[in-house]
Amino acid sequence: MFARWLVASKFGRVLQAIRDAESRVMFTGYDPLRYKLTIWVVSAVMCGIAGALYVPQVGIINPSEMSPAASIEIAIWAAVGGRGTLVGPILGAFFVNGAKSWFTQAFPEFWLYFLGALFIAVTLFLPQGIVGLLRGKAKEPRA
Repeated sequence: MFARWLVASKFGRVLQAIRDAESRVMFTGYDPLRYKLTIWVVSAVMCGIAGALYVPQVGIINPSEMSPAASIEIAIWAAVGGRGTLVGPILGAFFVNGAKSWFTQAFPEFWLYFLGALFIAVTLFLPQGIVGLLRGKAKEPRA
């Protein structure tokens, strides 16, 4: 809810403008550096809260939880679900983790190959992810 509010606020609209055309934002009188630093701090706080909530959920934390593979998997969640949306990474997390549960039971040695192929396929054929696919289906006229 906080992220939805943040994106819809004036602050969020300025951040979107910085993402799209930083030089134009500077020309209109905004200081992109301050906005970038602020949103970086907000994201760090959100990550800290997520980490604090993760430990009671799992029960234990160890250094292997901070591996690069975990970060890469999170990036794949966002790509599969849909970049640039709030609900996309959530859908991607459900889809990828569901596939991970099934693949690690059925074909454990092929899971990482499937994950790589999924990322490549989504990047090439579904650049907007699952959310983009669902939006495209919703816009198609029904015959």
